Parts: sequence; structure tokens; C-alpha cells
Amino acid sequence: MKKNFKSFLGGTIAAAFCAVAPAISAQNLQTGYFDDNYMYRFQSNPAFANEDGFVSFPALGNMNLGVNGTIGLTHIFYNVNGQTTTLLNPGVSASEVLNGLKDKSRLGFSMRESVLSFGFKGLGGYNTFSVSARSDLNIGLPKDLFRLAKEGVSNSVYDLSNLSARAAAWAEVSLGHSRQIGSHLRVGANLKVLMGVGSAVAKVKDTQLRLQNDTWIGQVDAEINASVNGLAYETDYNENTHRDYVSGVKVDDFNPINGYGVAVDLGAVYTLNKDWEFSASLVDLGFISWKNNVVATTDGLKSVSTSDYSFNVDNNDSWDKFKDNLSMLYELEDKGDQGSRTSGIGATMNLGAQYTLPVYRKVRFGVLNTTRINGDFSWTDFRLSGTIEPVKFFSATASFGMGTFGPSFGWLINIKSKGFNLFVASDRTPGKTAKQGVPLNSNMNVNFGLNFPF
Repeated sequence: MKKNFKSFLGGTIAAAFCAVAPAISAQNLQTGYFDDNYMYRFQSNPAFANEDGFVSFPALGNMNLGVNGTIGLTHIFYNVNGQTTTLLNPGVSASEVLNGLKDKSRLGFSMRESVLSFGFKGLGGYNTFSVSARSDLNIGLPKDLFRLAKEGVSNSVYDLSNLSARAAAWAEVSLGHSRQIGSHLRVGANLKVLMGVGSAVAKVKDTQLRLQNDTWIGQVDAEINASVNGLAYETDYNENTHRDYVSGVKVDDFNPINGYGVAVDLGAVYTLNKDWEFSASLVDLGFISWKNNVVATTDGLKSVSTSDYSFNVDNNDSWDKFKDNLSMLYELEDKGDQGSRTSGIGATMNLGAQYTLPVYRKVRFGVLNTTRINGDFSWTDFRLSGTIEPVKFFSATASFGMGTFGPSFGWLINIKSKGFNLFVASDRTPGKTAKQGVPLNSNMNVNFGLNFPF
């Protein structure tokens, strides 16, 4: 019986990477929210205005690369008798693996790149224009998937719901304007035109696997919706179930534009007095209408019954057998192109308060709450930061965050003068790393930019 786990998960991830490969982008730099010298604050709150106009260095004005998640290398690799091995090794106990996992583990990959940006004073306020490449890739893995691998038949019921993946990539052209209203309030907005590259959403809506005497009974409701020009599913035939199932994806005659959309950013800053400033914004409020929607599905709740399953992994070589046995649950039928579909791009809300130290006004402290609204992959971050600007051309910020992905430490070094601006920053600085330099947890971020103020 020819079947493998990529019939669902592999196909999902492959479709996701097809969407993400052309260009990837992510959230804005939270540590830079309160730094006046950080020239891209308008992306987090369009009411913010720079002191000077600027032009970005092409493709290097604002580049942000990061990984966020609740699962890292320490959950996958272990040390047994002085040797590095995976969680599947029988020398690693099930309790050791499972106690460190959440009910749903998440992993997200991100990078932001501003292809071209500039800003200038005029029209009664401050204006910005930017062209950016954007995308997101997120994967969710239920804890019972790991329990299956480690415990096998020791548990009679496994819930594999919440196995999911979501990816989208698009180009963005943004035009922004902010202006002062009275002596205390400043407002701003960015209008964005979106050009979709690709999108893929995979979701296991309902999956339960039950052991009854010597028989496994599985119930599955799963679906993949992929919107990429030229994408089609590959299928294989299962001689046991007598049906074709999706085993992978292929892309022919790829075209980078597969949809259009619009979005807006809205923001406001209220200056209470010379010491206190409050701000709020809602960014990326919009959608993309995709030209196609290639669907693979179980076509509702499907039941599977067999006595052949042998789920637990007793050695590293048993992983292939584990994948083969599990894949039967996720045999998806190719439904072809179902026409257009519409999806949001994940709105983000920011609420901030800044306090300037009266005794030394070159020091400011800020509190920022950031919430990403993105369905199953929503997250929130609460961050405290301190900024010092001892001289006009230099500023530095340090921040500490706590939220969905745990604690994080951020920093920003910013050099700015007429004709030159360079910043290097991170919202999530990696801690311990493996010998190869790879962070042991899944939270890291680096931000770099080169611009020319005028």
C-alpha cells in the first residue's frame, strides 16, 4: 500500500512554501515604536511623523527576518548517553517529551523587506510612500501527534484536530499621510494596494483516533485551499482504500500575480503634556481576492477503520512506518479549482504609552501592547522599553516583552544624521544556541536598515 504522510502535512507545507518563496515579510519592529530616530514607525502607527524626509536604500531600507514559536530544538533533539538524538529515540521517555509541549505547538517564519520607501513633509503634514514584499508562514501541531509517536497504544483516544498551516505572500504599495489636529492630537492613515502572489490554508477541522479492542477507528474532516497560479495537486492510488489521494503539489507556468486587494492603517497619537504621550493604531486591516482556489478535502467527516495501525515509534527507523500508518487518515481528494476566494491579511492592533523623564529628557520609557488578529495563529505581546538619545545623531533602545511566545529581549541601535541612517535591531534576541549556531528555542528576530535622510 503506497501512502506517506505528505498526503496531508507534506502537501500542505509544500503548497505553503510555493506561496512564500517569492518574497517573505512579517510584523513591524516593536522595539522601535518609541524611538523617534527609527524612520519606519509609520508602519506600526501611521500617525507618527519623522523629523526629516528620507529615501531608503533599494531593498535594504527595512529588512526584518524572524522566527516565532512555542516549540524549538530543545523539544526535538535530546542527549542520550552523550549522543544527540531525536525525540523518537526510545532512550527519551514520553514524559520528557510531552511535559514540555503545549496542547498546540506553533511555529512561524517571517521576513519583511521594504523594496523602496521615502517620506517628506508637505500637504499640511508628513507623507510616506513605500513598496514592500510581504508574507507569512505558520504551522500548528497538536500535542497528541507527538503522543502518538511516543506512546502508541497506551492511550485509547487521540485528538489530532488543530493540525494546520497557513501561508500567504503579496506585494504592497502604500501611500500614507499624517497631520496635527490642534495642539494635542495627531492622526494618520496609510492606504495600501495589495497584489497577491499566493496563499495556502490547511486545516484539520475534526480528527479523533480511537482504539476499540484490536481495531483503530479514525474520524477525519480536513481541507486544503491553495491559491497559486499554475498549482495542481499530485495524486497516487491506494490499493487498500481503492481511491486516489493527494500526495503532493506541482506548479507549472507560475505567474507572480494571482489576486488583488486593499488595506488601510489607521493611527492616532495624543500628547497629554510634555511628559506623557498615548497612541493607538490598527494596521493591515484589509483583504486579498485570489483568482483561484485549488481544493483538496476529505469531503466532510470521513471514517476509517483498520487493524493494521502500529503508531508508536520504538526506534528512529520506525518513523517511516509511523508516517505510513498515520497517512491513511489524511487521504485527501483532489477537487480541482473551485474559483476565487477572499482572505484577510491579519490585522494588528497597537496600544502604547510613553513617559519622558523630566529630570533628563533624553530618556523615555514606553509600554506597548501588540495584538495580531490572525485566526488560529493570533498572538499578543506586552513590551516595556527604554530609549536614550544622548546626542542628536545616536539613539539606543532596550525592551523586554512577554506574550504568546514567552519572554523576549529586544534592542535597537540607531545612527541618524543628514544624509545617512543605519539601524540594527531585534525584538527577540536568541539565548542558547546549538554548536551549529542555531537557536535552541524558536524565537529570534533581526532587523536591519539603511536610509538617507534629507
